[in-house]
Amino acid sequence: MDISLVKTTAPKTKPNEAELGFGRYFTDHMFMMDYSKGEWRDPRIVPYGPLQLDPSTSVFHYAQAVFEGMKAFRAEDGRILLFRPEQNMARLNKSNRRLCIPEIDEEFLLEALKKLIRLDADWVPSQPGTSLYIRPFIIGVDNVLGVRPAPTYKLLIILSPSGAYYEEGINPVSIYVEPHYVRAVRGGTGAAKAAGNYAGGLLAQRLASERGHAQVLWLDGLERRYVEEVGAMNVFFNIDGELITPDLGDSVLPGVTRDSVLQLLRSWNIPALERKLAIDELFAAHAEGRLLEAFGCGTAAVISPIGRLEYKEQVIDINGGRTGEISQRLYDAITGIQSGRLPDEFGWITEV
Repeated sequence: MDISLVKTTAPKTKPNEAELGFGRYFTDHMFMMDYSKGEWRDPRIVPYGPLQLDPSTSVFHYAQAVFEGMKAFRAEDGRILLFRPEQNMARLNKSNRRLCIPEIDEEFLLEALKKLIRLDADWVPSQPGTSLYIRPFIIGVDNVLGVRPAPTYKLLIILSPSGAYYEEGINPVSIYVEPHYVRAVRGGTGAAKAAGNYAGGLLAQRLASERGHAQVLWLDGLERRYVEEVGAMNVFFNIDGELITPDLGDSVLPGVTRDSVLQLLRSWNIPALERKLAIDELFAAHAEGRLLEAFGCGTAAVISPIGRLEYKEQVIDINGGRTGEISQRLYDAITGIQSGRLPDEFGWITEV
């Protein structure tokens, strides 16, 4: 399919790179494509702007919506680099299958993304710690009320120049272990990037914020016993020098950064295990001095060290509230590869 192009006639004023925040500003253009009559059609790049949708549009009522999160980085030599974008395209299709959304041509969508970024290339920031955040998403747009897969969809990609996801940056954050509410259960949609997963977590996030915490650590939905993930991130714990992360199932999102961390750790000969980890085991390891460090990882934050955990009125400080050695090493390695400062030994980088 050919991608049509309509350029904006009213370019926006670009924000100060030192004051970007996360997800607050959007570039001049966006990509759109429609699904109807059994096929994706009319791929186009148009000026960024509002959508006109009927009040009966199915996504408003039944939440048939999926999305991805990616980043583009400005290298010191001016090149624009993507980090493992083919993994995000594959995961988007996995989410599509789970929510009965038609699959997309992954190679075509990646090429469309590159074309969009090239058009808005001057929006890619260059200051350390900044990036162009990329949000592809698909919504059901049928105009008939009824609980069923929509026959029509819209796919969009929007771009947002951004700074750090957490104001703390690489400094450790405080996490609340949610004892009652759950994010996902086996057989549910936890392994998909479904919009409804995040809506269901907002109450617990608000309660955690009221207690002074940055994020929620979710436990499994059946026994409320096993660690699963932290809000928008997967999670790792260093116990006795072994890096442990919950094993994947259909209630844990298969993070691209999580997989990158596992590959890096194993290349460094650092033991990295994927297994069930009970919250009681975690607190016992801390009491015995064996919990050395902890961190979350994801596209938005990259590596976010965990300095404190609260669970049922128990509060523990991890590594004295300081960033752990492995957390820092992983952050430096991943951001170094993403920005082109370090060699890409894994074949992770795609040049725009």
